[in-house]
Amino acid sequence: MELAFGAADAAFRDEVRTFLDEKLTPELRATGRRMTSVYADYETTLAWHKALYEKGWVAPAWPVEHGGCDWSVIQHYIFSSELAAAGAPSLSPMGLGMCGPVLIGYGTPEQKAHYLPRILSGEDFWCQGYSEPGSGSDLASLQMSAREDGGDFICNGQKIWTTHANYANRIFNLVRTSKEDIPQRGITFILIDMDTPGVKVEPLIMLSGEHIQNQIFFTDVRVPKSNVVGKVGEGWTVAKYLMQFERGGHAYAPGLHTRLDRIRRMAGMESGDGNGRLIGDESFARKIAEAAAEITALEYTEHRIMSALSHGDAPGAESSLLKTRGTELSQRLTELALEAVAHYALPFQPHATAPGGPVPDAPSVTPNETPVGPDYSWPVTPKYLNDRAGSIYAGTNEIQRNIMAKAVLGL
Repeated sequence: MELAFGAADAAFRDEVRTFLDEKLTPELRATGRRMTSVYADYETTLAWHKALYEKGWVAPAWPVEHGGCDWSVIQHYIFSSELAAAGAPSLSPMGLGMCGPVLIGYGTPEQKAHYLPRILSGEDFWCQGYSEPGSGSDLASLQMSAREDGGDFICNGQKIWTTHANYANRIFNLVRTSKEDIPQRGITFILIDMDTPGVKVEPLIMLSGEHIQNQIFFTDVRVPKSNVVGKVGEGWTVAKYLMQFERGGHAYAPGLHTRLDRIRRMAGMESGDGNGRLIGDESFARKIAEAAAEITALEYTEHRIMSALSHGDAPGAESSLLKTRGTELSQRLTELALEAVAHYALPFQPHATAPGGPVPDAPSVTPNETPVGPDYSWPVTPKYLNDRAGSIYAGTNEIQRNIMAKAVLGL
């Protein structure tokens, strides 16, 4: 795996930087800097999605024949690094990073022809119907039913913690089409139009006040059998394939490196607008150095997975390693950022940040009122609080360690 920069790679980096200079507007950059969630808000997501789609770079990891980019591993790394360094907001992974790869791997020719172009263009905005009340980490215990009725399934049940379901027009769902002795059997992966009669979305407001999560109720929802991805009753296989991309289909390290550099500036350890409070603090400097070393170690694992993806492989069991280390390192950086901004972490001022959704009960702000503290401190506490979920979503890190123990170590 060649990772050295050659002349062609340097030219590609310059092309990416030129594109970002032209298309990454000040508003988009400001949102990227002030994000407090792993998701940008819906409007920002669509605007940035459109810019990348017009360039042909919205799904670079997809196979070329389906709209991906014929890039080398180093080009993928350059792209991710430059996006992070420029402060680009994130895109929703539900369509591009999850449903799309699953359709490429398991979809029928008709499903690919219909859905993949719509995912690329942003015409379809997807959400994920996995978790249910009582079925989170133990996903195989899910109970949402799908009963056969001629050429359709009649779906009844509930999904919960569904990100951006209030904006999505499509959902990929796990449903139970039969009850078997082994709970992983009898599960089917199915696509549902959110406008179908019987689908009802209700908000779940987070402790921070943000509306990002939702619960969805399905009452006698009629879905064509042609919307099944893979085989009926074998959705667990499809779901496991998808979760490899959810956990390990993107690179954590470029963003973590960028955030660590920002923390150094906050602390005054590098030239920047930090207050210099922690200059000369050996304990803090050691924490920064340890985090940098661990991010670099994660980075090289990501390089190996990027190489596998570029040859059409799935991430495999290493996706669990990436999810575990990526989310835990992210949480550690939120703690270092709190230490760096000190008392400026105390004010609650969501109006100064870019949360992943609206904050219905945010304090009202008059036009001449300015937030408390330097601008780099505003998203620190909300990001810390939001990131506590990182080791829970997409399968808890305890579950990921069980997967690694079984699949990698043979325990």
